Amino acid sequence: MTRHFHIAAAAIALASSFAVHAAGPAVVNGPGENPGCFKPWDAKTKYFQWPAKKGPYRIALANGFVGNTWRIQMIKMAKAYAATPEMKSQIKEFKIVSTGTDVAAQIAAMDNFINSGYDAIVTLAVNPAAFAPVIRRANAAGIVVVPFDNVLDTDQVMMVNEDQHRIGTLSGEWLTNNLKGKSGKLLEVRGLAGNSVDRDRHDGFRTVVEAPGNKFEVVEVVGNWDDGTAQKAVADAVSVHKKFDGMFVQAGSTGAVRALIDAKHPMIPVAGADENGFRKLCVANAKDGLLCASIGQSPGLVAISMKAAISALQGKVMPQMISVPIPQVSHPNFKAGENYYPDLTDNFFTANEFPACDVTLTAKDIMSKDEKNN
Repeated sequence: MTRHFHIAAAAIALASSFAVHAAGPAVVNGPGENPGCFKPWDAKTKYFQWPAKKGPYRIALANGFVGNTWRIQMIKMAKAYAATPEMKSQIKEFKIVSTGTDVAAQIAAMDNFINSGYDAIVTLAVNPAAFAPVIRRANAAGIVVVPFDNVLDTDQVMMVNEDQHRIGTLSGEWLTNNLKGKSGKLLEVRGLAGNSVDRDRHDGFRTVVEAPGNKFEVVEVVGNWDDGTAQKAVADAVSVHKKFDGMFVQAGSTGAVRALIDAKHPMIPVAGADENGFRKLCVANAKDGLLCASIGQSPGLVAISMKAAISALQGKVMPQMISVPIPQVSHPNFKAGENYYPDLTDNFFTANEFPACDVTLTAKDIMSKDEKNN
């Protein structure tokens, strides 16, 4: 009887161990690893812990859309960060695939990484709600998945992001504070349709400009977070509507402002992203009335996500949702060589250093890489 009991107990323990593994990381008590870098989203954030694995590791980046400069710089930064001494010693293989805007193609790429035995996948999800099945398959295989930037509508996976809704509200607050009244026509240049970032920034912006007492008319166009697309969309909007009192651009801000300049539109307050070209235009045209707030979503999120994935693989306790500070600067605080760079390309995104995470890549480090799949 005793022998049978021990055999049964061992079987139950084995089944229990498998169930925990199949369900993904264990939910544990905090605090977590390196809170200066991996800051919990809020006081309600739970903590995860995966079984420790011995490195070095096989890491994949499953990107979707690659048709704008932010995504290109993000991929370059991922390659540059993987080549640093800290990461090079931890990464046995680093694979990047960009699949476009097709949800099924991105999920298929992730399934391929799962079936190929990768240890972790960092990803920018094309859609915030479609990835639950592939997350379950990754968890069952013991693979750490870290969505960042375009995150998922779930608390069952570790994610890294800035507060996208807050970026929208910050933009709306700055814009309304720099307008002459509580009415007028605003142009909202949205991002890539279907993404959580576009949705959350839009919702945050509208929360502010549609607050009681405001009577703004808001015209929406789609800029895909891309300078060329945003420039054409703004040019078309100006041609139809003639005059706007303010503008909010999720990204593609350089192109959006160029459209105003080309159309000889009066300079107005613009809340945009952190493109270097946008900040240069803000400085050059401030005397003519172009007032700017530049609120960034750093491509450096990919580096923090890679670092988080490796920490998780090492068995360290990690927040389920990691909060990255929102970099921002507004008129008249633009300073050459400090928060914009006259000698660098317009397409360079300016916020890439995170000292608390030991992520200190230079523009030269980043721009020396390419954006190709590898």
